[in-house]
Amino acid sequence: MPKIIIMMDGIMIKKVELIKERTSLGRRPYNDIVIENLAVSGEHAAFYMKSHEVMIEDLNSTNGIFVNGKAIRKQVLEHGDILEIGKYQIRFEAEQQPNFEETQMVARRKPIPPATRPPEIDVKGAIKVLSGAANGREMSLTKVVTTVGKPGVSIAAITRRTHYFSIHYVEGPDIPILNGAAITSEPVVLNNGDYMVLAGTHMQFIQN
Repeated sequence: MPKIIIMMDGIMIKKVELIKERTSLGRRPYNDIVIENLAVSGEHAAFYMKSHEVMIEDLNSTNGIFVNGKAIRKQVLEHGDILEIGKYQIRFEAEQQPNFEETQMVARRKPIPPATRPPEIDVKGAIKVLSGAANGREMSLTKVVTTVGKPGVSIAAITRRTHYFSIHYVEGPDIPILNGAAITSEPVVLNNGDYMVLAGTHMQFIQN
């Protein structure tokens, strides 16, 4: 069964399997999933399951719903999508997909082969924070190597090349995540809009 994992500041609060055609989420006690927080509306959202697809819909909530950092009204979910409702993060895991903590999935994208790289240009990039006290803050990636994360928890390094950026895992017990998959010590090329979680902080890569 598909399921959602409800977290706050990277700490799991509850795991819920989506077994009904419609599963409601909100602050009121009659919802299927109850989150007792003032940032959550009485009837905030609903998950709809049809065949192998799960769709989430905003039920005219006050604070809205964000999927991978973007505000949505209605959207079909994919494995690894991160939803944000108030201060809560909700990770969607599709049916028959391996659990990240158990299998430590590895990001599959390969670095761009030299023959297919675009002409030499001076790219610019930044990291936008999507959660926590620094929510909304942007950090320009002007150095050759910029480390992000929290010492002793999770550290990754973003390397600035002439025509692209790449990211790789450096150290820490909390494995950083890129678009729902684990980041390893093998560099992976970043694309504009990529979504990452480091030391419980949600971030988005922006390339100009």
